[in-house]
Amino acid sequence: MLTFEITLHDHCRRLESFLRTLLPTAQSGYPRKLIKSGAARLNGTAATPDTLLTIHDSVTLKESATLTALLSDTRPRLDILYEDGHIVIVNKPAGLPMHRTAELEHDLVEQGMNYMTWRGTPCKLYPVNRLDRGTSGTVILAKSSSSAGIYGRQVKESGLEKLYLALVDGIPAGGGIINEPLDNKESETRYDVLLSGEGCTLLAVTPVSGRMHQIRRHLEMIGHPVLGDRRYGNGELAGLVGFALHSFRTVLVRPDAGAVAVCAPLPEELLALCQRCGIGQEEILARVGRLAVSLTTEGPS
Repeated sequence: MLTFEITLHDHCRRLESFLRTLLPTAQSGYPRKLIKSGAARLNGTAATPDTLLTIHDSVTLKESATLTALLSDTRPRLDILYEDGHIVIVNKPAGLPMHRTAELEHDLVEQGMNYMTWRGTPCKLYPVNRLDRGTSGTVILAKSSSSAGIYGRQVKESGLEKLYLALVDGIPAGGGIINEPLDNKESETRYDVLLSGEGCTLLAVTPVSGRMHQIRRHLEMIGHPVLGDRRYGNGELAGLVGFALHSFRTVLVRPDAGAVAVCAPLPEELLALCQRCGIGQEEILARVGRLAVSLTTEGPS
């Protein structure tokens, strides 16, 4: 048996996604097959592909010649959180734009297509939703123009159920709802306090509407801008690429298979910033882990 201990890189990641990071060149159905056959176990017991991992969990794999040949010593450049025949949901790093904005600049779509080609499954990728360059976390990419159309219409008509984590300046007095119009359109953002540090607070933020820069603009309006936000806050922070806003959880309704909830592990830079602000790493991971589990148990709203 091969044993792997879960680190902060994979805290709140789906078990199937973790196996993909270990076996980047495996056929798309192979990790799920390992889980369903019992060849992959979590803490010594059977699990499901959607089971969320927690730091210090133990994942064991039944050793075989096929498995050994597929194991990689390095993590793939594209962090895939979920994949099927129509879409791929990835964990975008802060600082990486969705599309090329300069001649020599890398972007997520190009990186994704290069990865697919390297893996032996070339395809053109189309963004279903977008994140600002400075925001990290879950992004949905469609594998064809027809899939992009299907999921794009879904996002336009009913939106996406999304939860962000934001480290903001100051300490809000509890959670609340911000419903200030943006660009002359009704807009609503809901937030809850998770943890407070030295002059800053980690919030769980839900955008009910989907206006441009909505979370950043709304939080600035109530006097608690996102840390590291040069445009709507107090400027860049040393050691932080982008700003302290992370798309943590996305729920997508698949036409043929129902809803899937995907969480993106927190980036090291954000965790390090929280620690510098007096919020301990173990405390963050525990709180975020409980949040992810409670959301998964409740199911999509």
